[in-house]
Amino acid sequence: MITGELKSKVDRVWDTMWSGGVSNPLSVIEQLTYLLFIKRLDELHTLREHKAARTGKPIEAPIFRSEQEHLRWSRFKEAAPERMFAIVRDEVFPFMKTLGSQNGAEGGEDSTYSHHMKDALFMMPTPRVLANVVDQLDGIEMTDTDTKGDLYEYMLGKIASAGQNGQFRTPHHIIKLMVAMTALRIGSMNMLLHGVENPDIRYRDSLAQADQDDAERFKLSRRKKLNCSF
Repeated sequence: MITGELKSKVDRVWDTMWSGGVSNPLSVIEQLTYLLFIKRLDELHTLREHKAARTGKPIEAPIFRSEQEHLRWSRFKEAAPERMFAIVRDEVFPFMKTLGSQNGAEGGEDSTYSHHMKDALFMMPTPRVLANVVDQLDGIEMTDTDTKGDLYEYMLGKIASAGQNGQFRTPHHIIKLMVAMTALRIGSMNMLLHGVENPDIRYRDSLAQADQDDAERFKLSRRKKLNCSF
C-alpha cells in the first residue's frame, strides 16, 4: 500500500504538472511514466557498471554508450533548466524511443518496442516545469517492485477523481483512441526494463476465436493459469 510520504510526493509532482499547463490526467501519467522510465534506465546501467567494476569485466549489455553519458538521468539532472530541457527534448527522448532497435538506434531495424514508441510525444511545457518535476522524481525510490505498482495504482486512481479538478467527461471514441496509443507502449517499456527487447506484444480481441497459427503457442496448466510463450 502506498505510504503517506510517497502519496505526498506524487501529489506535489502532479500539482507541478497541473500548474505548468498539463491538465489532462492521462497526459500527466504518460509524461511521468516516460521520466520514470528514463530514470530507471540510468539505475539499471549503474547496476551493470558496479557489476563490471567488481568482476573486472566489460559492462554487460550497456544501455548508454560512452558518447551518450550526458543522456543519463544522473547527468542531465544537474544541468541548468534550459540546458536540461534541450537535452531531454532533443536527445534523451529520441534515444528512449529507439531503444531496442537492431544495429543501434540510428538506421537499425525497428523492434516491437520502438514500433510502439514511435508516436510518443514529449509534452513538458517549460524548462522550469521539467526541472522541478525531475528534482521531485529524483527523490522517489523506485527499486521496490511493490512501490512501482502502488505508485501507478495511486496515479490511475487520480483519473477517477479528475472531475473534482474541472475535467469534463471524455467521449468514448477519444477514450478508445487514447487506449490504442498507450496500452502496448507501457507494456513494451516494462518488458525492455526486464531485458526483453523484442516481445511479441500486439492488440488482439481476447474474445475472438484464436487463429490457427496461435493454437500451439498457449497452454493451460493444472493450476488453470494461462502460460504465454514469447
